[in-house]
Amino acid sequence: MDTTNLIFAGVGGQGVLLIAELTAQAAARAGYDVKQTEVHGVSQRGGSVESHVRFGPEVYSPLVIAGQADVVIGLEKLEALRYANFVNQQTGALLVNDYEIIPGSVAGAAEKYPHHSIEFMRQKGLDVVALSASQFAKDMGDGRMANVIMLGAMSMLVPQIEKEVWLATLNERIPAKHRNLNLVAFETGRSLMRDENKRANGGVRSPASNPVKLQGG
Repeated sequence: MDTTNLIFAGVGGQGVLLIAELTAQAAARAGYDVKQTEVHGVSQRGGSVESHVRFGPEVYSPLVIAGQADVVIGLEKLEALRYANFVNQQTGALLVNDYEIIPGSVAGAAEKYPHHSIEFMRQKGLDVVALSASQFAKDMGDGRMANVIMLGAMSMLVPQIEKEVWLATLNERIPAKHRNLNLVAFETGRSLMRDENKRANGGVRSPASNPVKLQGG
């Protein structure tokens, strides 16, 4: 088995590092060698946050090289665009939360924001899967769950880790008072990816995109 390369990106406060940590723990629980690194930037002030996770039989470096990521998980559209060049264009996917965070401290930010970034990335030939995770999280009653919804979606693209391993990791890592909602969010993400794959197989997604390969269950 080759090394699996993942990048998680978003804005401070979105829970990027939590889902990267959960992924690293799940991979280790599944018996893989795991390396993780993170760059906080100015995360506590709403700046960019990224974390690289690599796992396989034997992993030496935690850093994902540009063009080699199997999945880039963007919790916000601009951050997904920022790390789009890391995706392997032949086999990788860019999983994007269709959500915008406009910097309030930057003059003219709303006008300068790349609102059409998802379409732009698809035009560049990337396999982009856009999900309204933040909206689903709000519908669940807690907008903070968008990160775990995206984690559930991403888990369908990483068949090396079984669903039972993900659930065991969530049960161990998430405090009891928040556990049920997180488990619902995780399953919501998996369901969204199943629906997305049905649309992809029906030819609805961009012609530049290939249907993603999903884990069962």
